[in-house]
Amino acid sequence: MTKTELATTTPQKEMLTIRPPKGWISLNLRDLWLYRELITFLTWRDILILYKQTLLGASWAVINPIVNMLVLEFIFGNLAQMDTGGIPGPIFRYTALLPWMLFSKALSSSGRSMLTNRGLITKIYFPRLVIPLSSVLSGVVDFGISFLVMIGMMIYYKVTLTWAILVMPLLVVMTLIVALGVGLWLSALNVLYRDVGYILPMMTQLWLFLSPVGYSSASIPENLQLLYALNPMTGVIEAFRWAMLGDATATLGLQVVISAVVALIVLVSGLYFFRRMERTFADMI
Repeated sequence: MTKTELATTTPQKEMLTIRPPKGWISLNLRDLWLYRELITFLTWRDILILYKQTLLGASWAVINPIVNMLVLEFIFGNLAQMDTGGIPGPIFRYTALLPWMLFSKALSSSGRSMLTNRGLITKIYFPRLVIPLSSVLSGVVDFGISFLVMIGMMIYYKVTLTWAILVMPLLVVMTLIVALGVGLWLSALNVLYRDVGYILPMMTQLWLFLSPVGYSSASIPENLQLLYALNPMTGVIEAFRWAMLGDATATLGLQVVISAVVALIVLVSGLYFFRRMERTFADMI
Protein backbone atom coordinates (compact mmCIF):
# COMPACT_ATOMS: atom_id res chain seq x y z
CA MET A 1 0.00 0.00 0.00
CA THR A 2 1.38 3.36 -1.02
CA LYS A 3 1.63 6.39 1.25
CA THR A 4 -1.19 8.06 -0.68
CA GLU A 5 -3.50 5.08 -0.19
CA LEU A 6 -2.55 4.85 3.50
CA ALA A 7 -3.43 8.55 4.01
CA THR A 8 -6.83 8.14 2.38
CA THR A 9 -7.75 5.05 4.39
CA THR A 10 -6.61 6.36 7.80
CA PRO A 11 -9.64 7.69 9.74
CA GLN A 12 -9.45 11.41 10.44
CA LYS A 13 -10.09 12.51 14.02
CA GLU A 14 -12.49 15.38 14.48
CA MET A 15 -10.92 18.35 16.24
CA LEU A 16 -13.00 20.51 18.54
CA THR A 17 -11.75 24.04 19.07
CA ILE A 18 -13.14 25.89 22.09
CA ARG A 19 -12.93 29.67 22.02
CA PRO A 20 -14.44 32.18 24.44
CA PRO A 21 -17.41 34.05 22.95
CA LYS A 22 -16.88 37.59 21.78
CA GLY A 23 -19.38 40.42 21.74
CA TRP A 24 -23.03 39.46 22.33
CA ILE A 25 -23.16 36.11 24.11
CA SER A 26 -24.82 33.23 22.28
CA LEU A 27 -26.80 30.82 24.44
CA ASN A 28 -26.02 27.85 22.17
CA LEU A 29 -29.08 25.98 23.40
CA ARG A 30 -28.69 23.55 20.50
CA ASP A 31 -25.79 22.03 22.42
CA LEU A 32 -28.24 20.78 25.02
CA TRP A 33 -29.85 18.55 22.40
CA LEU A 34 -26.45 17.29 21.26
CA TYR A 35 -25.59 16.39 24.86
CA ARG A 36 -29.03 15.02 25.74
CA GLU A 37 -27.57 11.63 26.69
CA LEU A 38 -25.30 13.31 29.22
CA ILE A 39 -28.29 15.19 30.67
CA THR A 40 -30.15 11.88 31.02
CA PHE A 41 -27.14 10.21 32.63
CA LEU A 42 -26.54 13.01 35.17
CA THR A 43 -30.23 13.25 36.00
CA TRP A 44 -30.46 9.51 36.59
CA ARG A 45 -27.24 9.60 38.64
CA ASP A 46 -28.70 12.31 40.92
CA ILE A 47 -31.86 10.25 41.35
CA LEU A 48 -29.94 7.09 42.27
CA ILE A 49 -27.66 8.74 44.84
CA LEU A 50 -30.42 10.86 46.39
CA TYR A 51 -31.42 8.29 48.99
CA LYS A 52 -28.33 6.10 48.84
CA GLN A 53 -27.33 4.62 52.22
CA THR A 54 -30.58 5.74 53.86
CA LEU A 55 -32.75 3.42 55.91
CA LEU A 56 -36.07 4.64 54.53
CA GLY A 57 -35.00 5.27 50.93
CA ALA A 58 -37.63 6.83 48.68
CA SER A 59 -40.02 7.00 51.66
CA TRP A 60 -38.45 10.38 52.40
CA ALA A 61 -40.29 11.70 49.33
CA VAL A 62 -43.49 11.06 51.31
CA ILE A 63 -42.24 11.88 54.81
CA ASN A 64 -40.81 15.32 53.97
CA PRO A 65 -43.99 16.90 52.52
CA ILE A 66 -46.20 15.31 55.20
CA VAL A 67 -44.03 16.65 58.03
CA ASN A 68 -43.94 20.09 56.38
CA MET A 69 -47.71 19.95 55.95
CA LEU A 70 -48.21 19.17 59.64
CA VAL A 71 -45.94 22.05 60.68
CA LEU A 72 -47.73 24.50 58.38
CA GLU A 73 -51.11 23.24 59.53
CA PHE A 74 -50.14 23.86 63.15
CA ILE A 75 -48.75 27.36 62.46
CA PHE A 76 -51.26 28.70 59.95
CA GLY A 77 -54.23 26.51 60.80
CA ASN A 78 -54.26 26.01 64.56
CA LEU A 79 -52.39 29.13 65.68
CA ALA A 80 -53.07 31.78 63.02
CA GLN A 81 -56.49 30.39 62.02
CA MET A 82 -55.95 31.33 58.37
CA ASP A 83 -58.99 30.88 56.12
CA THR A 84 -58.81 28.04 53.59
CA GLY A 85 -62.08 28.75 51.77
CA GLY A 86 -63.86 25.72 53.19
CA ILE A 87 -61.15 23.29 52.07
CA PRO A 88 -59.72 20.98 54.77
CA GLY A 89 -56.48 22.52 56.03
CA PRO A 90 -54.19 19.50 55.52
CA ILE A 91 -55.09 18.99 51.87
CA PHE A 92 -55.13 22.76 51.26
CA ARG A 93 -51.52 23.05 52.41
CA TYR A 94 -50.28 19.73 51.04
CA THR A 95 -51.43 20.78 47.56
CA ALA A 96 -49.30 23.92 47.81
CA LEU A 97 -46.35 21.87 49.06
CA LEU A 98 -46.31 19.82 45.85
CA PRO A 99 -44.90 22.62 43.66
CA TRP A 100 -43.02 24.16 46.58
CA MET A 101 -41.06 20.98 47.44
CA LEU A 102 -40.26 20.50 43.75
CA PHE A 103 -39.08 24.10 43.52
CA SER A 104 -37.06 24.16 46.76
CA LYS A 105 -35.29 20.87 46.04
CA ALA A 106 -34.47 21.92 42.48
CA LEU A 107 -33.25 25.30 43.71
CA SER A 108 -31.02 23.76 46.37
CA SER A 109 -29.57 21.15 44.01
CA SER A 110 -28.93 23.52 41.11
CA GLY A 111 -27.52 26.24 43.35
CA ARG A 112 -24.77 23.88 44.57
CA SER A 113 -24.44 21.86 41.37
CA MET A 114 -21.31 23.53 39.98
CA LEU A 115 -19.29 22.85 43.13
CA THR A 116 -20.54 19.30 43.60
CA ASN A 117 -19.53 18.51 40.00
CA ARG A 118 -16.16 20.27 40.04
CA GLY A 119 -14.41 17.05 39.03
CA LEU A 120 -16.29 16.91 35.73
CA ILE A 121 -15.91 20.61 35.02
CA THR A 122 -12.13 20.68 35.39
CA LYS A 123 -11.46 17.52 33.36
CA ILE A 124 -13.70 17.35 30.31
CA TYR A 125 -15.59 19.70 28.02
CA PHE A 126 -19.37 19.79 27.78
CA PRO A 127 -21.93 22.61 27.98
CA ARG A 128 -21.86 23.63 31.64
CA LEU A 129 -25.58 24.35 31.45
CA VAL A 130 -26.07 20.57 31.50
CA ILE A 131 -25.20 20.44 35.22
CA PRO A 132 -27.83 22.77 36.73
CA LEU A 133 -30.41 21.51 34.23
CA SER A 134 -29.96 17.87 35.25
CA SER A 135 -30.05 18.89 38.93
CA VAL A 136 -33.43 20.53 38.41
CA LEU A 137 -34.90 17.61 36.47
CA SER A 138 -33.93 15.03 39.11
CA GLY A 139 -36.61 16.33 41.49
CA VAL A 140 -39.46 15.24 39.23
CA VAL A 141 -39.36 11.68 40.60
CA ASP A 142 -39.96 12.87 44.17
CA PHE A 143 -42.78 15.06 42.87
CA GLY A 144 -44.41 12.04 41.25
CA ILE A 145 -44.33 10.08 44.51
CA SER A 146 -45.73 13.03 46.48
CA PHE A 147 -48.44 13.47 43.85
CA LEU A 148 -49.65 9.91 44.41
CA VAL A 149 -49.97 10.71 48.13
CA MET A 150 -52.01 13.75 47.15
CA ILE A 151 -54.42 11.56 45.19
CA GLY A 152 -54.83 9.36 48.26
CA MET A 153 -55.58 12.42 50.41
CA MET A 154 -58.18 13.60 47.91
CA ILE A 155 -59.90 10.22 48.10
CA TYR A 156 -59.84 10.38 51.91
CA TYR A 157 -61.29 13.91 52.03
CA LYS A 158 -63.73 13.07 49.19
CA VAL A 159 -62.45 15.81 46.88
CA THR A 160 -63.45 15.19 43.27
CA LEU A 161 -60.93 15.69 40.48
CA THR A 162 -61.91 18.00 37.63
CA TRP A 163 -60.72 18.47 34.06
CA ALA A 164 -58.50 21.28 35.34
CA ILE A 165 -55.97 18.63 36.37
CA LEU A 166 -55.00 18.35 32.68
CA VAL A 167 -53.02 21.60 33.00
CA MET A 168 -50.85 20.03 35.72
CA PRO A 169 -47.95 19.18 33.34
CA LEU A 170 -47.78 22.84 32.27
CA LEU A 171 -47.66 23.93 35.92
CA VAL A 172 -44.86 21.45 36.61
CA VAL A 173 -42.89 22.89 33.68
CA MET A 174 -43.51 26.41 34.98
CA THR A 175 -42.21 25.37 38.40
CA LEU A 176 -39.06 23.94 36.84
CA ILE A 177 -38.58 27.12 34.80
CA VAL A 178 -38.66 29.24 37.96
CA ALA A 179 -36.26 26.88 39.75
CA LEU A 180 -33.86 26.71 36.79
CA GLY A 181 -33.86 30.49 36.30
CA VAL A 182 -33.02 31.22 39.94
CA GLY A 183 -30.72 28.20 40.10
CA LEU A 184 -28.62 29.47 37.19
CA TRP A 185 -28.01 32.75 38.99
CA LEU A 186 -27.15 31.01 42.26
CA SER A 187 -24.95 28.29 40.74
CA ALA A 188 -22.84 30.86 38.89
CA LEU A 189 -22.63 33.15 41.91
CA ASN A 190 -21.73 30.21 44.14
CA VAL A 191 -18.58 29.67 42.10
CA LEU A 192 -17.55 33.29 42.71
CA TYR A 193 -18.77 33.65 46.28
CA ARG A 194 -19.07 30.56 48.47
CA ASP A 195 -21.31 32.58 50.81
CA VAL A 196 -24.19 31.66 48.49
CA GLY A 197 -24.12 28.12 49.89
CA TYR A 198 -24.81 29.51 53.36
CA ILE A 199 -27.41 32.01 52.21
CA LEU A 200 -29.38 29.50 50.12
CA PRO A 201 -31.14 27.65 53.01
CA MET A 202 -32.14 30.93 54.68
CA MET A 203 -33.36 32.38 51.38
CA THR A 204 -35.44 29.26 50.67
CA GLN A 205 -37.01 29.36 54.14
CA LEU A 206 -37.87 33.06 53.81
CA TRP A 207 -39.27 32.46 50.32
CA LEU A 208 -41.56 29.78 51.77
CA PHE A 209 -43.26 32.27 54.10
CA LEU A 210 -43.49 34.85 51.30
CA SER A 211 -45.38 32.34 49.13
CA PRO A 212 -49.01 31.22 49.60
CA VAL A 213 -48.10 27.76 50.87
CA GLY A 214 -49.56 27.90 54.37
CA TYR A 215 -52.22 30.46 53.48
CA SER A 216 -54.19 31.75 50.51
CA SER A 217 -53.04 34.77 48.50
CA ALA A 218 -56.58 36.11 49.03
CA SER A 219 -55.51 37.01 52.58
CA ILE A 220 -53.03 39.54 51.18
CA PRO A 221 -54.42 43.12 51.12
CA GLU A 222 -55.86 44.07 47.73
CA ASN A 223 -53.46 46.98 47.25
CA LEU A 224 -50.51 44.57 47.57
CA GLN A 225 -51.83 41.84 45.29
CA LEU A 226 -49.88 42.96 42.19
CA LEU A 227 -46.67 43.31 44.19
CA TYR A 228 -47.25 39.91 45.75
CA ALA A 229 -47.73 38.35 42.30
CA LEU A 230 -44.17 39.38 41.37
CA ASN A 231 -43.14 36.33 43.37
CA PRO A 232 -43.22 33.78 40.52
CA MET A 233 -44.23 30.99 42.89
CA THR A 234 -47.44 32.83 43.80
CA GLY A 235 -49.16 32.10 40.50
CA VAL A 236 -47.75 28.57 40.37
CA ILE A 237 -49.00 27.57 43.82
CA GLU A 238 -52.44 29.12 43.41
CA ALA A 239 -52.78 27.49 39.98
CA PHE A 240 -51.92 24.13 41.55
CA ARG A 241 -54.70 24.61 44.10
CA TRP A 242 -57.13 25.52 41.35
CA ALA A 243 -56.15 22.50 39.23
CA MET A 244 -56.37 20.01 42.13
CA LEU A 245 -59.07 21.44 44.39
CA GLY A 246 -61.01 23.88 42.25
CA ASP A 247 -60.00 26.68 44.63
CA ALA A 248 -59.53 29.94 42.71
CA THR A 249 -59.41 33.60 43.66
CA ALA A 250 -60.62 36.46 41.49
CA THR A 251 -57.04 37.46 40.73
CA LEU A 252 -55.78 33.98 39.80
CA GLY A 253 -55.56 34.67 36.07
CA LEU A 254 -53.58 37.86 36.59
CA GLN A 255 -51.33 36.15 39.14
CA VAL A 256 -50.48 33.35 36.74
CA VAL A 257 -49.71 35.78 33.89
CA ILE A 258 -47.48 37.97 36.05
CA SER A 259 -45.71 34.96 37.57
CA ALA A 260 -45.15 33.44 34.12
CA VAL A 261 -43.65 36.68 32.78
CA VAL A 262 -41.38 37.05 35.82
CA ALA A 263 -40.33 33.39 35.52
CA LEU A 264 -39.34 33.85 31.87
CA ILE A 265 -37.41 37.03 32.66
CA VAL A 266 -35.51 35.27 35.44
CA LEU A 267 -34.79 32.28 33.19
CA VAL A 268 -33.52 34.30 30.22
CA SER A 269 -31.42 36.61 32.39
CA GLY A 270 -30.07 33.58 34.29
CA LEU A 271 -29.09 31.89 31.02
CA TYR A 272 -27.15 34.92 29.83
CA PHE A 273 -25.47 35.46 33.20
CA PHE A 274 -24.51 31.78 33.43
CA ARG A 275 -23.09 31.76 29.90
CA ARG A 276 -21.13 34.94 30.58
CA MET A 277 -19.55 33.45 33.71
CA GLU A 278 -19.05 30.03 32.15
CA ARG A 279 -15.59 30.80 30.81
CA THR A 280 -14.25 31.33 34.35
CA PHE A 281 -15.74 28.26 36.04
CA ALA A 282 -12.83 25.89 35.50
CA ASP A 283 -10.32 28.41 36.88
CA MET A 284 -12.30 29.51 39.93
CA ILE A 285 -13.96 26.31 41.02
